[in-house]
Amino acid sequence: MQGIREVVAYLRHKDKAIQSDCIKVLYEIGYLKHALIAEYVADFIGLLTHTNNRLVWGAMIALSTIATIRAREIFDARERVMQSLESGSVITVDAGIKTLAGVAAAEVSFNTVLFPYLLNQLRLCRPKSVAQYAESIFVAVTEQNVHQYREVLAARKEDLQPAQLKRIEKLERRLP
Repeated sequence: MQGIREVVAYLRHKDKAIQSDCIKVLYEIGYLKHALIAEYVADFIGLLTHTNNRLVWGAMIALSTIATIRAREIFDARERVMQSLESGSVITVDAGIKTLAGVAAAEVSFNTVLFPYLLNQLRLCRPKSVAQYAESIFVAVTEQNVHQYREVLAARKEDLQPAQLKRIEKLERRLP
């Protein structure tokens, strides 16, 4: 844990290359063992408004790896996450969708607030992203919202290439 603490501290280093290396190390740790970086949720949320775009999208990836275990903290910062989605890079948006879907999957009250936002992202995203967003959001689909999810998927099908359509059909077969 001391090593991870040091890596987090270097996120504030003046050298952007060091910052970038450190955020990559942290989200890679998150992919492998998310509990090791979970206590730094506030640090990652704080980076969402950083001027270094690499730190913004790296922080969002890190948040996506800990979304289900730090759902409360991320839910409480949902406005900042959503602002990053609205103004961020493609990587930020992709990871942000995963982050919010993980939070929505963690608790019914979070789902009630976040799922409409996620559906709207799915409804409005570029055709190339439909299958990916649908897969990310799938974890937050419940018996209460499956109908709306199906409606959005059906409306987007005409925009999809055959490979993307296959991915959507595979998801539909798994729905409750």
